[in-house]
Amino acid sequence: MTLRRGGSREPGVLTLPGVHKRMSTSIRIVPATELESLVPSLVELLRDTVNGGVPMGFLAPLTPDRAKEYWQSLRSELQSGARVLLAASTDQGLVGSGQLAFPSSANGRHRAEVQKVFVAGAVRGGGVGRALMAALHNTARQHGRTLIHLNTRRGLAAEGFYKALGYQEAGVLPGWTVGSAGERFDHVTLYQELSE
Repeated sequence: MTLRRGGSREPGVLTLPGVHKRMSTSIRIVPATELESLVPSLVELLRDTVNGGVPMGFLAPLTPDRAKEYWQSLRSELQSGARVLLAASTDQGLVGSGQLAFPSSANGRHRAEVQKVFVAGAVRGGGVGRALMAALHNTARQHGRTLIHLNTRRGLAAEGFYKALGYQEAGVLPGWTVGSAGERFDHVTLYQELSE
């Protein structure tokens, strides 16, 4: 599996026929130069996710302006290579996204953090999330990263999803995030060693 920058018709783009019934999904790296063209779709997908009960680091209701500001804030990290953004698409358009953040410290060049992996509600359970994670793992390997980690809210479906992919629990951070009413939520840190 090889991912390259560019549009869905270019060589090296991961295409996953049958990921969802009667739907072919492609996953590609989004270069900084193409971010702006995807922002409207990314905004709607993120708002649907956050306002549907999965916070992703935001408080509901997530406004279009706040979501747009978030996506545009990634441009410099995408340009510098400190972050990679993946987009999953079908014939209907963008259906999922995920990111890798690379630490800049000399002693952290072997690791990456998985961030903001989410899939449109209409296609959840059809394998798009698993395909995104496989693509993120592959991208991490291509960047020489063999240890990946992530953080997710304790008790949400995402925790079980990541554990089913082989992620191990490193620990729980009590009250790591707060909700709109000030309630506190525990988060779990998970990690996985990637084979080369």
